[in-house]
Amino acid sequence: MKKTLIIGASPEPSRYAYKAAHMLTERGHQIVNIGIKKGEVAAVEIEKPGDVYKDIDTITLYIGPSLQPQYYNYIVATKPKRVIFNPGTENSQLQSLLDEHDIEYTEACTLVLLSTGQY
Repeated sequence: MKKTLIIGASPEPSRYAYKAAHMLTERGHQIVNIGIKKGEVAAVEIEKPGDVYKDIDTITLYIGPSLQPQYYNYIVATKPKRVIFNPGTENSQLQSLLDEHDIEYTEACTLVLLSTGQY
């Protein structure tokens, strides 16, 4: 299973990050929720970025490019195997930074990857 850090986690059921958190946990993946809203998603508390997790396989992004720069150092320090840019989160500046640090990335939808067995 792939431990996944969700950036942009939200306790709002209509949000895709919320749906992804539930789908990930239903399929046995451990999650870490990072976001600005208080609460929990899929029985996991939403944290503010702080502690750097060293055992993350995948970071899945649910924040737009304008909010991403404040997370650049955090993402790089986490050293995930890959970063998923969900629709609307694509960012060539962050992708260049990931290239510099040999971190794989893909522009895809986490929900689709999970649904089709490609996660």
